[in-house]
Amino acid sequence: MNDCIFCKIIKGELPSKTVYEDELIKVIMNINPTTNGHLLVLPKEHYVNIFDIDEKIINHSFKVIRDTLYPLLKDKLGCEGLTISENNLLGQEIPHFHIHVTPRYQNDLLDFNYDKNMLEDLDTVFEKLNK
Repeated sequence: MNDCIFCKIIKGELPSKTVYEDELIKVIMNINPTTNGHLLVLPKEHYVNIFDIDEKIINHSFKVIRDTLYPLLKDKLGCEGLTISENNLLGQEIPHFHIHVTPRYQNDLLDFNYDKNMLEDLDTVFEKLNK
């Protein structure tokens, strides 16, 4: 895709701080991190979101997160866990599939704020999902 920022980064047309790279993915530092070491896992082939990505790339990405990135973040930055997330459609700023790997630290204050009053009760949601 010609105007995709992540495709340009993958091709080397835009600068990035690459932490890991292989034939399928490139892992870069997030330029707007929420914690120290916040990474983005980018497939080298352009996919818009999780609904059109090759399963092989998803599996490979999570294997790299588990076996390479987490040990690196734990050893070098002292993180104590990870939050792994990915936006699809709503909230997706760049239409190129990517996984956020956010290191977690004691007292990092990373919070997923939401208004619990806007949620339906658990039984109602469960019933809807099981109809």
